Amino acid sequence: MAKFLAELLGCTLPSKGASPMFESKSHSRVGLKSSTKQKSTIFSALASEKSLSDCKKEQQWKPSVYSSITPVCFPSPLIEKPIGKESMPQTPPFSAMFDSSGYNRNLYQSAEDSCGGLYYHDNNLLSGSLEALIQHLVPNVDYYPDRTYIFTFLLSSRLFMHPYELMAKVCHLCVEHQQLSDPDSDKNQMRKIAPKILQLLTEWTETFPYDFRDERMMRNLKDLAHRIASGEEQTYRKNAQQMMQCLIRKLATLSQYEEVLAKISSTSTDRLTVLKTKPQSIQRDIITICNDPYTLAQQLTHIELERLNYIGPEEFVQAFVQKDPLDNDKSCYSERKKTRNLEAYVEWFNRLSYLVATEICMPVKKKHRARMIEYFIDVARECFNIGNFNSLMAIISGMNMSPVSRLKKTWAKVKTAKFDILEHQMDPSSNFYNYRTALRGAAQRSLTAHSSREKIVIPFFSLLIKDIYFLNEGCANRLPNGHVNFEKFWELAKQVSEFMTWKQVECPFERDRKILQYLLTVPVFSEDALYLASYESEGPENHIEKDRWKSLRSSLLGRV
Repeated sequence: MAKFLAELLGCTLPSKGASPMFESKSHSRVGLKSSTKQKSTIFSALASEKSLSDCKKEQQWKPSVYSSITPVCFPSPLIEKPIGKESMPQTPPFSAMFDSSGYNRNLYQSAEDSCGGLYYHDNNLLSGSLEALIQHLVPNVDYYPDRTYIFTFLLSSRLFMHPYELMAKVCHLCVEHQQLSDPDSDKNQMRKIAPKILQLLTEWTETFPYDFRDERMMRNLKDLAHRIASGEEQTYRKNAQQMMQCLIRKLATLSQYEEVLAKISSTSTDRLTVLKTKPQSIQRDIITICNDPYTLAQQLTHIELERLNYIGPEEFVQAFVQKDPLDNDKSCYSERKKTRNLEAYVEWFNRLSYLVATEICMPVKKKHRARMIEYFIDVARECFNIGNFNSLMAIISGMNMSPVSRLKKTWAKVKTAKFDILEHQMDPSSNFYNYRTALRGAAQRSLTAHSSREKIVIPFFSLLIKDIYFLNEGCANRLPNGHVNFEKFWELAKQVSEFMTWKQVECPFERDRKILQYLLTVPVFSEDALYLASYESEGPENHIEKDRWKSLRSSLLGRV
């Protein structure tokens, strides 16, 4: 994971003649085609980065799945309305915590109030001890935590403790404090508290199901659900069973998805190897499979949304987890990660970039290469119109890899006006101002959508990770007094929850199995094979290129 992040955060955005976005450090630059002006990079030096407060002022908070009382991804509540705890202010929803400029300025206008180890400004929770925050998570007869708090704490708590440790503490508090272990306890009290505990467990399993791949988590969950279901109320038993069945289905689906990815990975071969055994004259290309750019953009959107859907919100936190200084320098994720869907999504971006470059470098004739470039420009434009910014950038990255960008005779035959417009939209200067404007437009369209097609928002993923990374690096997890800096985690949850909204959109386009199969499994050239194909199409221009060409012919083709 450390290597993955080092490669990720060492990359720059399209600068002509480079490898795709998430390549090794020696080939990390990607470029926007033909520009005399040096462009800003995605991960420019910290000195040139805007301050966190400046970024907050620019990024307007949009209502998301977690900004209402009953989020889309949560099941219907088992209780009609939680009753507030008189001695403890309720955590407000995001819409109350953030104004259009980021943090609500009212947070800093009143004296600090403390309540059981939790600290508030104007009824907004800013910090607290870890134990107090755990107590605040557990419902009782008169109290149920706000759902924005549930999501935020479950997301951020893994920076300080393992999810199974949190589950054990929650179970202990539920059993001991709510007297679930006492069969003679007040049945009326049991009827009040049981559905609230069950609701908390349901929200946990719905939003962070991958936590329960840990047998310790599942054991605690089953134990607490059994205590609740063992009462006289049949409804509790039914709801507990539904919760467990839903969780098991989610985990089974994840396992099947991982098996498919592993199968695709194990059967992948280098395109050059295929060419050696199969004459190029009978090789298929993407245009023979799908000659309509809009259709290909639709199928790319299918892949993007499917892979996005499997990324759990906790994976963003786990990607940047560091040692907790109050936990004997022991990392909360020293154990093996339970999922790698975020990395798999990055690998898809790389594959698409290499596929684009392969399809362009493959044709022998110059006019066919030019036609392929124009085809992918049209595909990229359709991706932009759909709101699929990740595929758009992968295509631009592929067309700006050095083996493609050096084909000057081929590019001379291409009408590049549309490509120039796309590059302008994804220009990394001013912290991707043009792209962020387009993304806000797509997000707003999604909120007011009249059709499922208008709901699609697929962000440029590496920039989303970069934003979360700098938020994490720019603020301490703990305050000087040892309290958890919950103000930081509200902001983290805000960004992740917006992603959660986007990833739940179902793709409205009809699947084309033949096109999907080609996109996911067709062999692509390695970087060396791309250079070799490029030199074979348009000869080396200097001694360095000639030497590399001879070396590649010798190593890859066995020729001198």
